[in-house]
Amino acid sequence: MTDSQYRLHSSEDLALWLEERKRDLKVHLERIPFRECSPWYYEETEGVIRNPKGTFFQITGLRQVKNNGEVNEQPIIIQSEIGFLGILCCKIQGVWHYLMQAKIEPGNVNKVQISPTIQATKSNFTQQHGGAKPAFLDDFLNMSADHVLVDQIQSEQSSRFLGKRNRNVILTTDHPVEEPPTHRWMTLSQIKEFMRQDNVVNMDTRTVLSCIPYVLLGSDGDVPFRNRLYFHKTAVSMDRQTIVTIYHQINNYKMFERGSIRKVPLFELKDWKMEHGEFCHKKGYDFKLIFCDIAIEGREVSRWRQPLFAATGVATFGLICCDDAGILKFLVRMKPEIGCFDGAEIGPSVQQEATGDRQEDCVSRLFWRNLKEKKGVLADVLLSEEGGRFYQEQNRNVILFIEKGELETLPEGYVWSDYGTLNILIQTNNCLNIQLRNLLSILEI
Repeated sequence: MTDSQYRLHSSEDLALWLEERKRDLKVHLERIPFRECSPWYYEETEGVIRNPKGTFFQITGLRQVKNNGEVNEQPIIIQSEIGFLGILCCKIQGVWHYLMQAKIEPGNVNKVQISPTIQATKSNFTQQHGGAKPAFLDDFLNMSADHVLVDQIQSEQSSRFLGKRNRNVILTTDHPVEEPPTHRWMTLSQIKEFMRQDNVVNMDTRTVLSCIPYVLLGSDGDVPFRNRLYFHKTAVSMDRQTIVTIYHQINNYKMFERGSIRKVPLFELKDWKMEHGEFCHKKGYDFKLIFCDIAIEGREVSRWRQPLFAATGVATFGLICCDDAGILKFLVRMKPEIGCFDGAEIGPSVQQEATGDRQEDCVSRLFWRNLKEKKGVLADVLLSEEGGRFYQEQNRNVILFIEKGELETLPEGYVWSDYGTLNILIQTNNCLNIQLRNLLSILEI
């Protein structure tokens, strides 16, 4: 039985449900000066913004000195605890369904977005905020290995967090649990339908679904492409040399090129200042630090204050693919980032921050030219970053199809990889960065 033959809910009904959740939830977010953001304060001894309990997260300064002597300084979020990003799934009438949540976060562009069954930091589910326990928490705290489809520790945004990781989990259930008003069962294709719309499916859903070990599941699993034959040819074509090349590049960087990184007091960052109640870069940067008074109905806690990172523009993440003798291949590259848990991970073809210097090589030039001409565009959608720490940050996610001959020679650091190899590498913690995982999650070939 195929997905199109049975869906517990129609896509139209799911869209109405989302709109009802948005309409029924009242949200108030007001930017305030840092001095009014109690209980958050600047702790001068350590040089961090924190709350009195030291829970949830802290914000400090980070200084990176590269091998060539170049120095980069910026604020960074310290959140060492590992949270749950978990989805329950069940076969209903022979079709896999996933229990998704219509969740509101203070920084969401679209107020309510399709989120995992549970999305909670350790401080959340240990109730450090004094609020209610997240729904379905016990399913994940007491999970049995017999029901685990995915259980991965994966990285988060390494340009904003220092070594931040979350536990990405998908659990199978023998029978569908009853849907509370906040949750609905959806098929994979329905979730991907919503991914084609700007800012509807949140980052946490995308990273969890990217971890599904499609190439290991055989006929019992979902298929992430519309063209099943194309998927199976691509998925079984894992190439040992590709894996060797990828690890060779990453390991060389970790061993020889990483430079030094150390925490420094936030308010001692050379080119950063507090201005108009915000902590921002004197000459402009990819983000700034703002402070907010927030009230949201239907949350574990309905009123609080906190800092948020606010992007100063829209970044672009691009994945180039081509057909190579009937096998779909993707162009990926080794990508160092200042807060990366292990220094560098494998990223997409293009990972361009809004204010950053554009990478100048044949790959980048081809990408931007083809995108401008709308040539070979398979996906082009604005998708939000995590709204619990970032204020209305949305990034452009693009997948481009090219003819293999359009890139005769690859610059250093790039490698063509089939889907099967990337899907296997995702099963290894901290190998593919979150930008690449998110792009792979929206694939529909």
